[in-house]
Amino acid sequence: MTTSSITHSVFARLVREHGGLTDIDRQIMRAFERLMYGRPAITDGSVTAVNIAAEGGVSRASYYRSPVAPAIKEILSAPEVKRPEVDELKAEVARLRKQERALRKEYAAEVRELKDTTATYANQIQILALRNAELEKDAGKLRSQLSDSSYGVVRALRPT
Repeated sequence: MTTSSITHSVFARLVREHGGLTDIDRQIMRAFERLMYGRPAITDGSVTAVNIAAEGGVSRASYYRSPVAPAIKEILSAPEVKRPEVDELKAEVARLRKQERALRKEYAAEVRELKDTTATYANQIQILALRNAELEKDAGKLRSQLSDSSYGVVRALRPT
């Protein structure tokens, strides 16, 4: 079934069951149809209770008191009902924002991990630089011993 046929059958059943629909009820039905067919006159085209009431020129309270409200809820809950493009786009935007938040969270975790790794490497480099300076100092002492009149005899710098 198409969205149009579902809407017409639910509204026809509503008219049969509630023979005395008021002008407000009919305004709400027309407003809903305008929104569903992508022809909003006042709102952004999204199918919400607020927009239906605004399109129909009725208060939200009147909308919720109307027997049309449950019928609209029934229509929208049908899985084969195609929502207006505005609603689909809003759903896509919401999905993309959620995906973006997840990616940002993942990126932030990766950046934290990389910063921790960098700090670890920096500490290791500092330790190696200090050890290298110590070895350079020892090598200098050994060179000076060799250049002195020790006749090629090298003494241990530290007891081992």
